[in-house]
Amino acid sequence: MTPVPLQRRLSLTDSIVIGLGSMVGAGIFAALAPAAAAAGSGLLIALAIAAVVAYCNATSSASLARRYPQSGGTYVYGRERLGEFWGYLAGWGFVVGKTASCAAMALTIGAYAWPEQQHLIAAIAVLGVTAINYLGVQKSALATRVIVAVVLTVLVAAVVACAAGPHAGGSLTSAIDAGGVLQAAGLLFFAFAGYARIATLGEEVVEPERTIPRAITIALGISLVVYALVAVAVLSALGPDRLATATDPLRAAVTAAGAAWLAPIVSVGAVVAATGSLLALVLGVSRTTLAMARDGHLPRALDVVHPKYGVPHRAELAVGVVVAVLAATLDLRSAIGFSSFAVLVYYLIANASAATLHADEGRPARAIPVLGAVGCVVLAFSLPAWSVLIGLGVFALGATVWALRARVSPPQG
Repeated sequence: MTPVPLQRRLSLTDSIVIGLGSMVGAGIFAALAPAAAAAGSGLLIALAIAAVVAYCNATSSASLARRYPQSGGTYVYGRERLGEFWGYLAGWGFVVGKTASCAAMALTIGAYAWPEQQHLIAAIAVLGVTAINYLGVQKSALATRVIVAVVLTVLVAAVVACAAGPHAGGSLTSAIDAGGVLQAAGLLFFAFAGYARIATLGEEVVEPERTIPRAITIALGISLVVYALVAVAVLSALGPDRLATATDPLRAAVTAAGAAWLAPIVSVGAVVAATGSLLALVLGVSRTTLAMARDGHLPRALDVVHPKYGVPHRAELAVGVVVAVLAATLDLRSAIGFSSFAVLVYYLIANASAATLHADEGRPARAIPVLGAVGCVVLAFSLPAWSVLIGLGVFALGATVWALRARVSPPQG
C-alpha cells in the first residue's frame, strides 16, 4: 500500500518560525542556570562551543535535507546513507529523547503558571498543543509565529533592562574549568537543537530542496544572536555565581537590574516560550513517528494521514497521550541531560551521513561533518555521568529491540 503523502503547505517564513519556536523557547529561560553551574564564568565560551557544533550539525542537516526532502530528518538520512540500522537508531533516539523534552517543556509551563498544580497544568498544556497540531500544520505554524513574537519581545525587554541596570561585580573573572565548560556546552546544545524540527517537516515544506537549507541557516543564526545577547545580559546582572543558583534566571536578572516590574512579564514570557517549544517538539516527534511507522519500525497503525487536515493524526495523538501521562506523573527537569545525550547521538549520525555525500549531491565542506561528529561525541560524553549512563542504556535497548524484531520479521522499506 502506497503511503499517503503529506501536503506541502509550509513557506520559508513558516519554516523559519517553526525553527525559532523550537530554539528560542523554554531553554533560554531555564538552561542558563545549570550551564553556569557547570562552566562558571566560562559560560560564554560554552555558548560559543555549542554554537559551533550546532552550526556544523545544521549545515550537515541542510545538505541532507536538500537531497532527501521528506519527513523523518536524520532517521531518513541515516537509513539512506548508512543503512537501515543507523536510520532506525537515529529515529529511536529522536523519538525517545524528544518525548522526554516534551514532558520537560510541559512541566516548565506548569511550574511558571501554577506551581502548586504543576503536573495538572502540564498535562492540560500537552492536550491543548496536541489539539492545535491535530487541526493542521498551518495552524501550528500560525500559533508558533505569535508565540515567537511574544517571546522575542520579552527577551528584548529583559536585555535592555539588564543593560540599563547595575552590573554584578568582579566575579566574572573566576577560574574556568575546561570539563565544566564542555558540560555546559552539552547542556546549552539542548536549547539549540530545534532546527531539527524543520528537517523533520520536509514533506510539508514548499520547494523543500531550497527552503529547508535556507530556513535552518536563518533560524539558527537568529537564535545564536538572541542567546548571546541574553547570556551577556544575565551574566552582567547576576554574575556567574548567582546565575548558577537561580531557578528563574531571567526573572532574577531583571529584578537585580532594578526592573522588578518586568519580572511578572518575564514569567508570562517563560510560559509562552515553553508552549512554543512544546508545540514544535510534538510536531517533530509525530512526523518522525510517522516515518518510522511507514517502514515498520513502529506500529503501522500510526501510518495514517487525516483526509481533511492533512496531518499524521494517529501519530500525533499517540505522542500526545504518552507525553501527557509522563508530564502528569513524573518530574522530568533532569531529563534535559538525557535529552541532550540522545540529540547529540542523533546529530552524530547526521554528520556521518553527510560525510558520505558526493560533490554532485551537495556535499558540505569536508571539515564540517567531521568537526560536527567529533563535537557531538565530546559534548555527549562531557554531560553528567547519569545522563550518559541512561542514554547509553536507552540506545542499547533500542538496538536490542531492532535485533529481536529483525529475527522475527525483517523491516521493509
